[in-house]
Amino acid sequence: MRWKAGDSSLPPSVCSIPCRAGERKKVVKGVPCCWHCERCEGYHYQMRPDANRTGCVAIPIIKLEWHSPWAVVPVFISMLGIIATSLVIFSFVRHNDTPIVRASGREMSYVLLTGIFLCYAITFLMIAAPDVGVCSFRRIFLGLGMCFSYAALLTKTNRIHRIFEQGKKSVSAPRFISPASQLVITFSLISVQLLGVFVWFAVDPPHTVVDYGEQRTQDPTSARGVLKCDISDLSLICSLGYSILLMVTCTVYAIKTRGVPETFNEAKPIGFTMYTTCIIWLAFIPIFFGTSQSAERMYIQTTTLTISLSLSASVSLGMLYMPKVYIILFHPEQNVPKRKRSFKAIVTAATMSGKLNQKGGDRPNGEVKTELCESMETNTSSTKTTYVSYSNHAI
Repeated sequence: MRWKAGDSSLPPSVCSIPCRAGERKKVVKGVPCCWHCERCEGYHYQMRPDANRTGCVAIPIIKLEWHSPWAVVPVFISMLGIIATSLVIFSFVRHNDTPIVRASGREMSYVLLTGIFLCYAITFLMIAAPDVGVCSFRRIFLGLGMCFSYAALLTKTNRIHRIFEQGKKSVSAPRFISPASQLVITFSLISVQLLGVFVWFAVDPPHTVVDYGEQRTQDPTSARGVLKCDISDLSLICSLGYSILLMVTCTVYAIKTRGVPETFNEAKPIGFTMYTTCIIWLAFIPIFFGTSQSAERMYIQTTTLTISLSLSASVSLGMLYMPKVYIILFHPEQNVPKRKRSFKAIVTAATMSGKLNQKGGDRPNGEVKTELCESMETNTSSTKTTYVSYSNHAI
């Protein structure tokens, strides 16, 4: 057969010709042996050209290493926190029947300390090399430590609020203020977080991905793939969202109970704890999302998240438990039972304190305190009710 142009070469009988350098194959749908050649834009492939552009070499895969400065600082803070939390737990267990530990609410204290411990421990999971197991544990424990902590604090502040609100109406104690009831309420709140995590597991099973677009660079020799768990920023916020909701609600109750005399409960220390914690997380949000386009995103976000969790735990540990441990270990003579007052006397004191603070703006502080003490003594001597013990720390 001779062609009209006189060319005796055979025509190519292929669906597609090989792509040139700088192009990639885009397979034609339904025709697996055919493709179109497209210019390679940034990170369309997992290989990079070799030196003479005649072959490809694999792009290196990186992850957050334990020896990195981005990991050393959070790990150091976390280890200090774990040691301090273990010291508090050991002190409480050893002096479990002393007045300060009993007055702190032993059951709720152990729940809160468990949450604080988990907040510190999550640092190690966030820095560990991602795999299916690590990613699964990250999902479970990322928000669980905060949930334990703020569910316990919310239950405490809600109990204080209900006691004094009920006391303004009657001398009978409100319902569900026993330790067993408090534990049921706390673990009911925690179960919501666990239910959400299990639904997340069912809808999107945990797995790892290699992100080749995170560390963008104009130089192909500097290209890197980032190995990480497939958790988007939205999923992360959803995981922490419930705990943040508990934190905000607890802060609201702390504000409501700020007028309760500090002699009778932990309302004021809890209030200071929640105010400081809110400031920490308000600072976390712009740092976390403001670096979403940074080439160092993985390092900055992981470090910011772990340090924020550790700082939140440190605030709770330092403000609520370190003063108690100091008395237990170094001033045992102060760890003695306090005198008892009736339920109505306690509530009356809180009510009188609020009234005197309102009208005592231009009166000497000592005069206001004297009137408050006289009112308390009058109510104590005239009320026949069930007595409840209190200390300088809790009802």
